[in-house]
Amino acid sequence: MAPPADPAENGTHHARRFGLPTATALVMGNIIGGGIFLLPSSVAPFGTLSLLAFVVLTVGAITLALVFGRLAQRNPRTGGPYVYAREAFGDFAGFLSAWSYWVMTWVSNAALAVAAVGYIDVVFPGHFSKWTHLAVALAALWLPALANLAGTRWVGAVQIVSTVLKFLPLLFVAVIGLFFFDPHNLGPFDPSGGNLLGGISASAALLLYSYVGVESAAMSAGEVRDPERNVGRASVLGTIGAALVYLLGTVSVFGTVSHRDLVKSSAPFSDAVNNMFGGQWGGTLIAVCAVISIIGALNGWTLMSAQAPYAAAQDGLFPAAFTKKQRGVPTFGVLVGVVLASLLTVVNYTTGATGVFNILVLITTFSATVPYLLAAAAQLYWLVSGRREQVRPGRFARDVVMALGAFGFSMWLVAGAGYAAVYQGTLFLFAGVLVYVLMKGRRAGR
Repeated sequence: MAPPADPAENGTHHARRFGLPTATALVMGNIIGGGIFLLPSSVAPFGTLSLLAFVVLTVGAITLALVFGRLAQRNPRTGGPYVYAREAFGDFAGFLSAWSYWVMTWVSNAALAVAAVGYIDVVFPGHFSKWTHLAVALAALWLPALANLAGTRWVGAVQIVSTVLKFLPLLFVAVIGLFFFDPHNLGPFDPSGGNLLGGISASAALLLYSYVGVESAAMSAGEVRDPERNVGRASVLGTIGAALVYLLGTVSVFGTVSHRDLVKSSAPFSDAVNNMFGGQWGGTLIAVCAVISIIGALNGWTLMSAQAPYAAAQDGLFPAAFTKKQRGVPTFGVLVGVVLASLLTVVNYTTGATGVFNILVLITTFSATVPYLLAAAAQLYWLVSGRREQVRPGRFARDVVMALGAFGFSMWLVAGAGYAAVYQGTLFLFAGVLVYVLMKGRRAGR
């Protein structure tokens, strides 16, 4: 039986402010960050075979989204993957899911803020000091945090506006680019000349984390209206919307920029716009879109950084302060997340410790997969633990296939992270065991 929902999530004026459009925008906004603006040149060395990898990954991401929808029907609490893992496998699995997800969010936010500085330099060219860059990066972190602290109404408004502002220009380039499409620009299907599966896996390793964020609606299920229905819908619609931008955008860039130039390009969308319309204004336009995209992603991920510890704190697995909630938002979690991301950003700029920063970012690529694996495993557990009589045979078989697909997709994410990320991420994950011991000990001593 699912644990009772948090009273704070039911019956309050500010609870469940997100409707289906806002929840969909949250998913799409969190999936589409600044990385889309480099994706075409990143996968260009693998040829048009990378488009096939995109399709395979999209199917895997949609499968994972469907599994989250099924799990939210069973337990529509805030916390998503944490809630599902704890309900199925107990406190320790739930804690590992929450800890891993929490670390991933605030470290990723620091990386997004640093990425925003690079694009802002294109919009406002000049020779700025590192202190100016630091101030811009901190502003990129704190402005979305202030929107979160203002409540779910503001979070939703910012997310919808930022998603529209970044989705429409990208979709415009993607669609208009088809009219300038030149097949001679495509280059070879598989430049390596190797086997098909090997080429797909190699290109997919660069694309795997394009879909991190598919869980966003499930993470905020407690703030979504009618979560039993809308979490699954928002997850699937948001993933499909992001996939359209990814696929159409990449195809258009492939067809408007020559393969030789695309492999060396540091701004593929800008090059595509310049080739389509002439001049050099495309770089500035795309940089503005990138800044909007990153700010929108930061707005959503700031909320995500508070949701996992909030749910875990309700169960006594994180400090109780993380349960503090105002206007539908876990305010303490938001503040802790933005402070930690700010400290990491300050360290990056003041010490020049880019090696340490890059290692931490690499760790997050592994950390993102832990909650996915546990959530998919939880769905499999509920399906095979003697509850078949509650599900129609056809639906049971379909749900098992989806859960196995989601688990396989998550395993593929782990493999794509690389040996270094898995090794370092595992050490970082198990460092959280000390926190679990302290929290569990305090509960036992009461």
